Amino acid sequence: MKKINKVEMIMSAVRPEQYPKDGFPEFALAGRSNVGKSSFINKMLGRKGIARTSSKPGKTQTLNFYNVEDELFFVDVPGYGYARVSKTEREAWGAMIEEYLTAREPLKAVILITDLRHEPTDDDCMMYDFLVHYDIPAIVIGTKADKLKKGQIAKNRQRTLNVLQMRDDDELIVFSSETGQGVAEAWRAIDSFR
Repeated sequence: MKKINKVEMIMSAVRPEQYPKDGFPEFALAGRSNVGKSSFINKMLGRKGIARTSSKPGKTQTLNFYNVEDELFFVDVPGYGYARVSKTEREAWGAMIEEYLTAREPLKAVILITDLRHEPTDDDCMMYDFLVHYDIPAIVIGTKADKLKKGQIAKNRQRTLNVLQMRDDDELIVFSSETGQGVAEAWRAIDSFR
């Protein structure tokens, strides 16, 4: 298990001129609202509350940059697929996220978080297709694995691969922020881009 000594949420940004200038490799975290992005960040960084988990979906409305060991950034992007946010707000987020993902030089890969218990949603498929279209590498995390029986995991993993029509180069990691399953594999995938 990777030991993380230094981590801090250094900024929330909405425009390119606000992004960090350090040039560290960046890994964006994308996923549906309430899919467990904050839990993923907390588990990966070995911190309980560095990323605030919320029972209110759609809480993240900015790009939140987490400096990890002065080596890389995790960038939490607003969750998608949440209906209670106004259409104009959703469009503004969409434009901000699209600009970040397509134009940000230090971005190495997008960590796409899906719920392994369920078939990827239309929004998950759209996000993955977007990454394929712009040739952005993806690491897909199938989370909440602890909520599945052993026999279901392989079946659901295969279903995710099929539904997303994943590229051969992209990895799908079975993950649980409860048990820590997949943490080492996720770090290995991230480190392969640095």
